[in-house]
Amino acid sequence: MAVIDEQVFAALVDSAGADFMPELIASFLEDAPQGLAALRAALAAGDALAFRRAAHSLKSNGATFGARDFADAARELEQMAPTDAAAPARVDTLAALFDAVAAALRERRHA
Repeated sequence: MAVIDEQVFAALVDSAGADFMPELIASFLEDAPQGLAALRAALAAGDALAFRRAAHSLKSNGATFGARDFADAARELEQMAPTDAAAPARVDTLAALFDAVAAALRERRHA
């Protein structure tokens, strides 16, 4: 499966405009690592509300770009408690998915 759903991405380009896409991509590439850091901090603190908020934001932002696997992984985390034994591994999976999404978006930003 593609890292970025081309139809979703094309619809975003159509609605936002091709000229604005580099800025949108740059914003995601800057914000997502901060969201991942917030997710990890909430995980460490056992803060369920902050954990859900960070996962929700990552899910929404990923879905905007058509990063379906990333958004789905964030959705799973959003429904999970930070005290869930599987949560740390799922956060690691989300971070790895972000790396793939970031690489794909960087290619599109410079295309």
